[in-house]
Amino acid sequence: MTAASSGIGLGAARALAARGWSLVLMSRSEKIKAAAAELGATALRGDVTNDDDIARLISTAMDLHGRIDGAVINTGHPPKGEILELTDDDWHTAMEIILMPTVRAMRHLAPIFARQKSGAAVSVSTYAAREPELTYPLSAVFRAALSGFLKLCVARHGGEGWRINAVLPGFVDNYPSKPEALAKIPMGRYAAVEYEMGATIAFLLSEDSGYITGQGLLVDGGLVRAI
Repeated sequence: MTAASSGIGLGAARALAARGWSLVLMSRSEKIKAAAAELGATALRGDVTNDDDIARLISTAMDLHGRIDGAVINTGHPPKGEILELTDDDWHTAMEIILMPTVRAMRHLAPIFARQKSGAAVSVSTYAAREPELTYPLSAVFRAALSGFLKLCVARHGGEGWRINAVLPGFVDNYPSKPEALAKIPMGRYAAVEYEMGATIAFLLSEDSGYITGQGLLVDGGLVRAI
């Protein structure tokens, strides 16, 4: 699991640990050691934008456990800004933060999952992949691209016995709630980072979701109505 020292990543790690998963957690932050100690997991310091670090995470999991049953690909957030004032460097940085970690992780995971004929990957995206907002232009554009990449992976590898899905969170309670955000959410509150976001990710990695693949599951309190 990447970016697992706080927020949705840590919430997912706690939910998975509570369900008996043996975890290998990676983050750039020193806090990853405390998270791993809390959960009886293995900690790695690494950068999700670095392919060598992603490869090291996956090889460590294989060395320790002999197989990989599930992977959570979580990333940080690119900067905000006016859409036509963002620089080329901003756009390239956002691609490295949002899109390329999943591309690289899937390159390493696919041969393992194919050999096992099992496994599941969940990429953490955002509701803005479906309904882009000017507040988050870089995130909206590249998470929409992430959806396209994941769809194509399922089209190519869907018959190999393993699954790929995404979660599309709305506002989550590891950030302070703001009245203007709450006003947009039909359920009138933010999601609980562990008991709703983490539990949803755990479900998508579990056998209970064994016939679910190629889906972007909105967990946004009704922000985007996709019924």
